[in-house]
Amino acid sequence: MTDKTNNQPDDLDWDDEYFSSDFTRRQTLDMFAAGGLTALLGSMMGGLSSPAFASSADEIVRIGYLPITDATALLVAHGMGYFEDEGLKTERPTLIRGWSPLVEGFVAGKFNLVHFLKPIPVWMRYNNNIPVKLMAWAHTNGSGLVVGRHTDIEDFSQLGGKQVAVPFWYSMHNIVLQYALRKSGITPVIKGEGEALAANECNLQILPPPEMPAALASKKIDAYIVAEPFNAMGEIKAGARMLRFTGDIWKNHPCCVICMHEEATTEKKEWTQKVMNAVVRAQIYASQNKAEVARLMSKDGEKYLPMPAKVVERAMTLYTEEESYEKSGAIKHASEWGNGRIDFQPWPYPSATKLIVEEMNKTVVGGDTTFLNGLDPQFVADDLVNYEYVKNALEKYPEWKNDPSVNAADPFNREEILSL
Repeated sequence: MTDKTNNQPDDLDWDDEYFSSDFTRRQTLDMFAAGGLTALLGSMMGGLSSPAFASSADEIVRIGYLPITDATALLVAHGMGYFEDEGLKTERPTLIRGWSPLVEGFVAGKFNLVHFLKPIPVWMRYNNNIPVKLMAWAHTNGSGLVVGRHTDIEDFSQLGGKQVAVPFWYSMHNIVLQYALRKSGITPVIKGEGEALAANECNLQILPPPEMPAALASKKIDAYIVAEPFNAMGEIKAGARMLRFTGDIWKNHPCCVICMHEEATTEKKEWTQKVMNAVVRAQIYASQNKAEVARLMSKDGEKYLPMPAKVVERAMTLYTEEESYEKSGAIKHASEWGNGRIDFQPWPYPSATKLIVEEMNKTVVGGDTTFLNGLDPQFVADDLVNYEYVKNALEKYPEWKNDPSVNAADPFNREEILSL
């Protein structure tokens, strides 16, 4: 781990598998840089806008996932045999190295169960008429903003004149970052290399998560905000300092969500319910056994993720027990909120969906945002999300209420809380 006295990274090699240049295919990286979600999906989805696409006719569970902790519920359901317990046949989950090929595989019917960043199904359904359904949340919290050891940044107000990387324009990360910047009197901007920044301007750029720790260590950026385990990786490998956990700004926020083809929810109801039973059961197990699950997923376990156990374990377990986090202000609401570094509960709160749609309209992004014009948050919450199957599974497995991200007194409703 990082040396707590001098904040120096350990001696892991920078050419580890999770830093490989082919982690995300070059086409995807170019699309990220060109303008975010629309640029990412536009060229690929152009010929796939018909609502007639469907999942494969058989009932084998075919999972596509990115190698991040957001995929935990899917990987645990497979690794623990929960799908088989439901009488389902499965293939080993397919590791995909970028959002573009994952969406492509889903649209083509190669995968019938995936996790997406929450704004992706919003874009697919309302900009391209793709009948995708959001079935559950994949996790809560699980992200943070780290700053380089070459900086003296201790607060968001000190990000003026700095370069900060985000993984995606349409992401919870960009939404929370810009909320914090605005509250701190800093203006988020998107400027090209060499363009001057005012003292109150923070320049944002898209950078694929696998490139973030190395870019921070080489001082190409001053900070980055991303999902785990790349924050933990930055701490271990680049001497990064955690400025703030996103779950300590937006209480128990969603990040990735579980998605399926809409046709399955209407034509294969029994199959869909069995899938969701397994996913919910996996989330409960992950919530109760974070360290064990981290090792299971790591390359020291079942090798679902290419990261070593010590990285994944840190990303899933190290939080309030690390005194420096509360001392530095990376955690400010621990005593009142009681959440973890990452938590697991599947219920897709409508209030959060509405908030995301509202905040997407306030957030500075690159690329075309036309699809957001007139998009009603309540309509999206009612139309995009299928609540039936996950609620049935939650009633079957009431232990989900024990996760710290759930108010057991009123588990299906909540008020969204943002506090810097």
